[in-house]
This record gives sequence, structure tokens and C-alpha cells, in this order.
Amino acid sequence: MSARHSQPIRGLMSAKTSPLFQGRFGRMFRTLHPATFGATTAENESNLAMLGQAMVAPFDPPKDGKDDEESGIPALYTYLGQFIDHDITFDPASSLQQQNDPDALTDFRTPAFDLDNVYGRGPDDQPYMYDGGNAFLLGDAIAGGGDPKAKDLPRNNANPRRALIGDPRNDENTIVSQLQGLFLRFHNRTLKDNPGLAFSEVQKLVRFHYQYVVLNDFLPRIIHSSVLAALKSGKSYDQSKLKFFHWKHEPFMPLEFSVAAYRLGHSMIRPGYRLNDAVLRPIFPIPPAVAPNLTEGLTGFRAMNPAWGIDWGRFIDIDSRNYDGSDADKAKRLQLAYRIDTSVVNPLSNLPPEVASNPSSLPERNLLRGWRLGLPSGQHVARAMGVKPLDDSEILIGQGVDAPDKPLPSIVDPALGLGKVFAHNCPLWTYILAEAMRHKEAVKIPVNENVTISTPRLGPVGGRIVAEVFLGLMFGDSNSLLSLDSAWQPPSGANFALRDFVKYALG
Repeated sequence: MSARHSQPIRGLMSAKTSPLFQGRFGRMFRTLHPATFGATTAENESNLAMLGQAMVAPFDPPKDGKDDEESGIPALYTYLGQFIDHDITFDPASSLQQQNDPDALTDFRTPAFDLDNVYGRGPDDQPYMYDGGNAFLLGDAIAGGGDPKAKDLPRNNANPRRALIGDPRNDENTIVSQLQGLFLRFHNRTLKDNPGLAFSEVQKLVRFHYQYVVLNDFLPRIIHSSVLAALKSGKSYDQSKLKFFHWKHEPFMPLEFSVAAYRLGHSMIRPGYRLNDAVLRPIFPIPPAVAPNLTEGLTGFRAMNPAWGIDWGRFIDIDSRNYDGSDADKAKRLQLAYRIDTSVVNPLSNLPPEVASNPSSLPERNLLRGWRLGLPSGQHVARAMGVKPLDDSEILIGQGVDAPDKPLPSIVDPALGLGKVFAHNCPLWTYILAEAMRHKEAVKIPVNENVTISTPRLGPVGGRIVAEVFLGLMFGDSNSLLSLDSAWQPPSGANFALRDFVKYALG
């Protein structure tokens, strides 16, 4: 067990400290004034609600085949991003009804890429997650995806049956739940392939593979190459290049990251996903009056439907899939994440009551959270970073497709009806998404056809915040790949990526 995992149970050592200086949660730009969007609380809430509504796409049911909103990023990266978030950050102040000062936030998790959401406190402290030795228990068999070894997560016998895993949030939807299962299987195979290694050494191997994927595959998928290049000396990331993420004693979780920049994944979610030949479902249940055949969504916190096993080739390029053609080809093709832009799919504007309420709109919740936690505007953060801010006319609201039916309105366009409250004063989350729409790179789709897609990636503000936090957390962790052996590579070579992680886990 590492030193981080031998600490007392999460929360027992937590105490209020001012994130304006240092603490589990903190700020990268402590001197910037909070952005406001009205003279009163009611005006702020009303204006942000209108912006949130403008950022929601029209209803579009899940479907097979090519989609103009798709990026060049395989869909599994959306849920790897969610998995990473659960690994490095935890915010118990989840209710927007709480008027919380940031001083009230406490991060009960170690802010590190240490897979505590997989390992928990280890087999000694949480033996019910393990098989009596050092391997993880797996749950009931699931079928449909063509993987004969596919298993649900281990679960208790309550109703509903809750997953027995390091972080219960990794059971909140069908896809991240089965991704969690792949991490369990990756550990078990690593253990089997290295019979002489102690548990702590197997953990280290698994973490190094995971961190290698994060650094060399995940970040380049979501951040513009020019931003990452500025953080390197030669081909290696250089801690001295970090300009904005600094800490006094230990790394903390910046609010600019957790409440704004790293919420990019919300725009990448598709309306639904095809899991296998027989199962195509929306991410959340659709009201019967809208779509009577889509009333069951991919929601979690329950035993996996035994027919809902994922065909992983539909989520990551582990094999060759057609891009279009016949209906059968369309149904088997690799699904791609939606573009990073100022638009989220319609189901995210009407979350089920068991997920969120008051408000039930995810964009509105993101915007209100940023305001209530006193985030500065995107323009102020850009200036603090020495970046020329986007003009209001460059902050476009809507789906960033290559050939829209009509030009997208800017945030101050009278046709959008938002008024002048957002002039030179864009919420940081919206600003970062709008910035990505202006920083595209051509990405070849990993399919048979020679197809490239112009793919938005986080730019000099959003990308720099995300990259510096990722790198800072690793440089600040004495047990990480960057601290222990920055030249380490997986045995299969430098090109090891998420697809290889999945292949190894599947066996």
C-alpha cells in the first residue's frame, strides 16, 4: 500500500481551510474578482438559466450511423474522463440549494491519479471487494457484447443491488460501470501475469499503465497540440513550465478546473449509445409522450441488465469498424464522442429526479455552481494567463458542426435574447467550450474508410488549466509515474493507448 492509501479513512483528517490560499479545494487565480450576471440573486439565477437553456440542443433520439455533431474522439474517452474525475476529485457540496462559500468545501479524496476509486483502502481494510487474496471479485455474467468473460460489478443483496467498489459513483451509468469492471479485470490479469509481485507492486504497475494513458493518450485527445507542446522540454513534460498551478505544501483541486474547465465532458455526451447488436438506449429515460420506445435509459446504481454487455469495438478502436454504408454496418460502427462545443444534448436539460432536481438542467447547474462559488469570467482568466480574450462575437452558442444550417449566434446576439449582461463577461465554463470551437485539429477516424473530422480541442485557457492540473497532480505525487520514473513505458511500447488497455483487460 502506498503512503496515500495508508492515511486514515477519508474525511477524518479534513478541516476547513481557506481555498483562497490553500486547502483540498483552492483557486488558481485567487486575486480575480467573481463574475456576476445581475444586480440581485434572482437576476443572476434568471440570466444563467437563460444561458443554460440556450446551450441545450433540440431533442435528437439516439441513432446509428454518421452524425454531424461527432468529433474524431471515440466515445469511450468521454467515460474515461468521467472515471478520471471520480479518481481525482470529490465535491460533497452537491446541492445548489446550499449557499456555500468555498471554505466549506472538503475533498475527501487524495487529489492524485492513484486509482483509489478502484482500490479503495485495499484488501486489508475492504476485504469484501477482494477474493480472499489480492484479486478483485467480479459479479454476475453479462452477455450481448461478444465477450464471454464479461461480468457485472460485485454487488450486495439489497434492493437495488449496490456495487461493492472503491467509489460508488463509478456505478452511476451503464458505461462507466462496465469501464470500472475493465479496471478490475486489468488488475486481475496483471496479478496473474506477474505471480511473484506483491500487491503493492501490482498496484504500481496498473497505476503506471493508467497514468501513461492519461498523459499520452487522453490529454492529446481533448487538448490542442500547441497547448501541450508549450508544457514540454523536448518530448517530456517539464514541471518548470507550469505557470499557473502552484501549491505551498500539497497539490489541491482548483475550482477553475473542477467547476469549469474539466466539465468539458458534458458537451461530449451523445443522446444515447448502442451497447451491442440488440441494445440502443438513451442516456436517460425519455418521457413516453416524447419517445414511447425510449423510456429506459442507461442509468446505473442497479444490477446490470444481463443482456447489456458492451461490445467494446463500438466505443474504442480495438478492431476495424465501418464508418457508414449498410444499416448493419451503421449499427456496428465505432461511436464517436460529440464535439467539445457550447451545446449539450437535450436529455441533459431534464435530468431524472433521482439524479438531480431544482434545477434539473445540467447546463444550468454548471453555470449556477460557477457563479455561487465565485468563479471569475472567462475573459478575466484569459487576461490573467496572458491570453488575448475572445471577442464577444467569437463566443458562439450552439452545436459546432462544420456546416450549420444557419450561422450560430454569439453570446450577445440580440436573437439569443440574453441581453448585455454577458458582454465581456462570459461564465468560465461557457467561455472554455467556446474557445475549443475555435481550436480544431484534423483527426483521422480509426475505421476502414479514409475519413478525417475537424475536432475541437481545449485551447490556451481551458486546455492550459486542465493540462497544468493533470501534470501538477502527478508531479506533486511522490508515487506517480512522473515522479518515480518519467521515462517509463508499457512493455508493449510507447504507443500504448486506451485501446491497448481495453484489449489487455479483455484478455
